[in-house]
Amino acid sequence: VQLQASGGGLVQAGGSLRLSCAASGRTIRLLDMGWFRQAPGKEREFVSAISWSGGRSYYADSVKGRFTVSRDNAKNTVYLQMNSLKPEDTAIYYCAVHTVGNIVVNTAYAYWGQGAEVTVSS
Repeated sequence: VQLQASGGGLVQAGGSLRLSCAASGRTIRLLDMGWFRQAPGKEREFVSAISWSGGRSYYADSVKGRFTVSRDNAKNTVYLQMNSLKPEDTAIYYCAVHTVGNIVVNTAYAYWGQGAEVTVSS
């Protein structure tokens, strides 16, 4: 499966962006999916994840209440709605397929897509 994140950009603090993660090559309708981010000079960190059905979602404490993960299996796409953005949200955002293990740990993921850059100005 190939994943492509899009929707990044430059936004002022307090603004919103919606990231999309489009999958190709195979269906992701039975796969749990996750979003991670990596800021310059920092390690990649968990942001959010969603179960294959969309029935369960997970969030890092730093984004809880501001970000919402969703999916449209008919479109083979996962989304990350980001509201009330802060400068500390600046990072490259990646989507990936959860394979096995702790859903908040990046080693539990495979098929990392190319990231989408998000820059939040103060």
